[in-house]
Amino acid sequence: MTHIAVLGNGRVGGGLAAALTRAGHQVTVADRSPGSAAEAARTARIVINATPGAGSLERLTALREELAGKILVDVSNATTDGPDGLPADLLYPGSSLGEKLQQALPYTYVVKTLNTMLYTVMTAPTALTQPPTAFLSGQDEEAKRAVHQLLEDIGWQSDWITDLGGIETSRASEAAVLFVPHVIRSSGFTPFAVSIAR
Repeated sequence: MTHIAVLGNGRVGGGLAAALTRAGHQVTVADRSPGSAAEAARTARIVINATPGAGSLERLTALREELAGKILVDVSNATTDGPDGLPADLLYPGSSLGEKLQQALPYTYVVKTLNTMLYTVMTAPTALTQPPTAFLSGQDEEAKRAVHQLLEDIGWQSDWITDLGGIETSRASEAAVLFVPHVIRSSGFTPFAVSIAR
């Protein structure tokens, strides 16, 4: 059992918290308020950022002390939104939120994952007609192994999880969000994910 803090209590955070609790972990859910997030992060071993990506860098940088020595799992995408509320462009072109977070939090082990799918697939990967892929990006191998295990705990098969390498590789997985508005306009909010066919 691992003590996990989930920052964000919307559809993404709520779904992940419920799945991790069912898997036997001790989970604390914090809303976006600084006090709630700081207290949750302080007592957890792993912190999951499920807050909107556009404000994540500022929000998490304010928790630098609480996040020191912790694994930070970032499942968000930092985008500017179009008139319809769907992602229109990347907020950090030529970089990524994952990289920005690791630079701002040098004593935290940032791991990027689960950001290349509709949120429902994060906790129900077997619901799709073919296996989805969950990507891992991060500097620390031990942190990535811990996150790999968490993914298995919530239903991901080991061979569906691909370690891309260092945190700079999150630039590639975050760019996949540019598919999202087009897929949604084409097919609606039907569950989907990026899948690497081999």
